[in-house]
Amino acid sequence: MTKWTAEDVVDQTGRTFVVTGANSGLGEVVARALGKAGADVVLACRDTTKADAVAAEIGPNAVVRKLDLSDLSSVRAFADATEKVDVLVNNAGVMAVPFRRTVDGFEMQIGTNHLGHFALTGLLKDKLTDRVVTMSSALHQLGTVDLDDLNFERRKYNRWLAYGQSKLANLLFTYELQRRLAASGSSLKALASHPGYASTNLQGHTESIQDKLMGIGNSIFAQSAEMGALPELWAATAPDAFGGSYIGPDGPFEQRGYPKVVGSNKKSHDSKTASGLWTLSEKLTGVSFGI
Repeated sequence: MTKWTAEDVVDQTGRTFVVTGANSGLGEVVARALGKAGADVVLACRDTTKADAVAAEIGPNAVVRKLDLSDLSSVRAFADATEKVDVLVNNAGVMAVPFRRTVDGFEMQIGTNHLGHFALTGLLKDKLTDRVVTMSSALHQLGTVDLDDLNFERRKYNRWLAYGQSKLANLLFTYELQRRLAASGSSLKALASHPGYASTNLQGHTESIQDKLMGIGNSIFAQSAEMGALPELWAATAPDAFGGSYIGPDGPFEQRGYPKVVGSNKKSHDSKTASGLWTLSEKLTGVSFGI
């Protein structure tokens, strides 16, 4: 993986990728790289107008499909209309937004970042042929998954702790999915990635003064979206990727650099919490993986 870049993506002709949130940021970078490598790319997005413009630039091997991860009816409609998929890239997400709820009553960050992708993955599982890649964050370190109050119905809401919970949930889900796939004899793989500190529009939706502060941080400290997308792109395409791997940047504190296998905190490897989260996620979404 030494200094691996998008130019090193092997030929993806004949393979189909679904990339959530591919209308901007890291998802757009990944979709463009996949399209350039010959893949058929489905841009699964809430904002289809922006996605249409990206798809037009990628070319005829890119299509746009409506997907709102904060609405389980939209997730089900998308899955029902989807046929064979080789790789699902669970890229979309929201970060540090003010308290609000999804259509189904979930806290917005856990609902979009985890529960929406959990449901999408489960509904597509039998149509997948290769792997699932889910975007986490170094800020999973902030998180604690509260199985008794996942949706902040009793806890005081803190936008950053809620974000940390959702990103920790992404890792717990990935590791538990890999365990279950392996135990069932499935050849599917589950991987996770994080971008380090990458400059995207994700940092501009807190609806607070923090947007300006993070904008300054983006211009001074952050690496480009093109670099930030590399761990996710490697996880989605590398022939030798191992299930259960977590991929991030190789630089200091994993904030920038080229992709490599990295570690995650002790909480993310708590199999009891992972199993509990899985059971709760199935109950809340009504989606069972059958494994």
